[in-house]
Amino acid sequence: MCVGNTCRSQMAEAVAKQMGHEAQSAGTNPGSVVAQDAIKVNGEIGIDMSGQYPKSVDDIDTTGFDRIISMGCGVECPALSMDDDWGLEDPVGRGEAFYRKTLEEIKQRLIALD
Repeated sequence: MCVGNTCRSQMAEAVAKQMGHEAQSAGTNPGSVVAQDAIKVNGEIGIDMSGQYPKSVDDIDTTGFDRIISMGCGVECPALSMDDDWGLEDPVGRGEAFYRKTLEEIKQRLIALD
């Protein structure tokens, strides 16, 4: 979960799926497209994000999820109870190196959940 659903939560969705989990990402104010840098850095490690697109929290069914995690953007969703907030900084406008750092943090946090 995040605000724009264009970077962090999209990367987390892709990595979680690659790890064999069912995952969906969404935002409280979704953008129009997934960030190109997010697609690029995931692609560098063999994770395909094709078919992913920004979604609103209102457009997904969260029943049955084991966890709902905020990426760290102060997301408040009255209808959703967050299980955790990862406190990840938004990589928008910070370049590919920052996206790679964010992706690595996401991977490590997902591994810790297993």
